[in-house]
Amino acid sequence: MKLPIEIDLKGKVAVVTGGGGVLCSEFVKALAKCGAKVAAISRRQESVDKVAEEVNNAGGTAIGISANVLDMDSLKKAREVILEKLGPCDILINGAGGNHPKGTTTKDYFEKGDLEGKEEIVTFFDLDPEGIEFVFNLNFLGTLMTTQVFAKDMIERGGIIINISSMNAYTPLTRIPAYSGAKAAITNFTQWLAVHFSKVGIRVNAIAPGFFLTQQNKSLLTKPDGSYSERAQKILNMTPMDRFGKPEELLGTLLYLCSDASKFVTGVTIPVDGGFSAYSGV
Repeated sequence: MKLPIEIDLKGKVAVVTGGGGVLCSEFVKALAKCGAKVAAISRRQESVDKVAEEVNNAGGTAIGISANVLDMDSLKKAREVILEKLGPCDILINGAGGNHPKGTTTKDYFEKGDLEGKEEIVTFFDLDPEGIEFVFNLNFLGTLMTTQVFAKDMIERGGIIINISSMNAYTPLTRIPAYSGAKAAITNFTQWLAVHFSKVGIRVNAIAPGFFLTQQNKSLLTKPDGSYSERAQKILNMTPMDRFGKPEELLGTLLYLCSDASKFVTGVTIPVDGGFSAYSGV
């Protein structure tokens, strides 16, 4: 892996939730490349084991841990393992998150005829509270609970927390009200937590990725033949750089926020979006 910037994280312990995913697995590898000992956390043990193996084979230090960010006991057990094998957490990346079909409408806009009970249409009025609750819990509560567990290790020593927000936090995308609301909560929580922890040497910031092709959104953004869907084309039309991001293009911002280059930076959310958040469409 070639890093966009070089920073020294030797002696640091990093914890990355969602560490088996497309984006956060890149975070794990980048932090390890800079010398950190990294714990990759995911509900799926095999996904983080694969990432940890790749890191270790490349000469770094990483472990994979199965844990649920919505289960306090599970998180505490993960912390015990990390303390034993790596040491106390210095850097926490709250990367676990996602959407749910039951919190998603099938159309961009509501029209009167949609109330006629067409089975193929899910309107705002059909959204399942359980699906919405799942999305809010996974994205917001999972970030809060994980921080409660691992930030305790930082109180006497200082530390860095990086949350993962989204373009949806700035301008909600159509169809996904639950995810958009949850990511807006993450941006707000990042500011709140930065102030709350400002007297004990803990910096809290967030990254707001633009649009990256991942396994989670591939079926939404591409057709079976690999060409872009209508929704993907709408996104590209609103992205001045006219393309989707590459996972490694998040690493410069990640490493900046993990380094002393940003030691007076806290409470900010940085877009990495190819200009999406700056473009009005005209």
